[in-house]
Amino acid sequence: MFLSRSFHLRLILLGTLPGLVLFPARAAAPLPFATEPAFGSLRFNQPVQVVFAPDATPRTFVVELTGCIAVVRDPAAPKREVFLDLTRSIGPQHDQHGPLSAAFHPRFAENGFLYVWSSISTGGQRSNRLSRFHCSTANPAVADPASGTPLLTQSTGPGGHDGCTLLFGPDGYLYVSVGDGDEHYNEPVISHQRIDRSFFGAILRLDVDRQPGSLAPNPHPSVHAGSYAVPADNPFVGATSFNGRPVDPAHVRTEFWAVGLRNPWRMAFDPATGRLWCGDVGLHLREEVDVIVRGGNYGWNYREGAIAGPAGRPPAGVHFVEPVWDYEHSQGLCIVGGFIYHGKTFPELEGKYLFADYNLGKVWALDPDGDKPVGPDRVKQIATAQSIVALTQDPHNGEVLLTSLSTGQILRLVRNSRSR
Repeated sequence: MFLSRSFHLRLILLGTLPGLVLFPARAAAPLPFATEPAFGSLRFNQPVQVVFAPDATPRTFVVELTGCIAVVRDPAAPKREVFLDLTRSIGPQHDQHGPLSAAFHPRFAENGFLYVWSSISTGGQRSNRLSRFHCSTANPAVADPASGTPLLTQSTGPGGHDGCTLLFGPDGYLYVSVGDGDEHYNEPVISHQRIDRSFFGAILRLDVDRQPGSLAPNPHPSVHAGSYAVPADNPFVGATSFNGRPVDPAHVRTEFWAVGLRNPWRMAFDPATGRLWCGDVGLHLREEVDVIVRGGNYGWNYREGAIAGPAGRPPAGVHFVEPVWDYEHSQGLCIVGGFIYHGKTFPELEGKYLFADYNLGKVWALDPDGDKPVGPDRVKQIATAQSIVALTQDPHNGEVLLTSLSTGQILRLVRNSRSR
């Protein structure tokens, strides 16, 4: 079961790319950082993300692919408890089902709302679902699994790329990274480089509070009507053309904030600049780091990273946003997006973008030049760690936390004593 689940997550990330998970070789020279368990001997069930609630508690929440949102209430005496149990609603675990990301509403302390992106089984088909849950009225310390309200439900095909990261931006809207689905499933393939089909290969921006001035989404089978609204300044609202071709504005997916992504796995806002950083998993050749901009087209499937993609020549005049950094598969096979570090513990990492590669176990620090592409002199490997699927900064103490799927541990970055 463990190897099967690990391989299933690899399919979610990489699709049908063959081969086994590779672990890092011993570094030729000691790297400046290492990792150690953040919660002692405590392990989780296939952890895929660490998130925090915007309240005064020191709680750490861990999204588990096997079906739960776990919580550690006291990091000084760590104990795994269940905050939200979704095991009955997601479907058979052997079919790659489970929660992949969660985000707490900015006013969670008031409304108790939590949003979850899961791979589920609906009518015998594999689908992605965005749902809202709320804390139990009987016990506010846990969430009520029966409170789930769906916002989006989209069939993806059996081996699809699901994304996903959920996060609330500084503007209060919910951002959702969505993968491009199963490359052998008709609808995701048709949806490449389209804004008038389905919700694949994009970053969505949703108004889950349905504020005055926001718009109703255009009808679509994946949309649960009345569950969210579309910010009026989303870039494709009212669009009549895309890639030089006419589109019907009544069929445009106005939820799109940016398009042309393959499998945007983990993204984060830099609080200092407001830039949205994302790691986008490639196909056979390249992995890429992107700064996501309003209305940006990142090229897939005309482009893979900074090189030509499998779709051939794009339409004349189409502009693609270049990646900040992309790397060949000799360097790594599956990028895991991270965040811009701000903290006092490691001053040499201040302002650096920290990210990882799931397969080769590398952890890197990228020195940004605004949002411009950078060269290899600005990207350095700083550590190794097995099967990392998320990097997070703890808002309580500034620690860099790394989620390891294969070990079930939450790790923290520490200085490597061997490098001194």
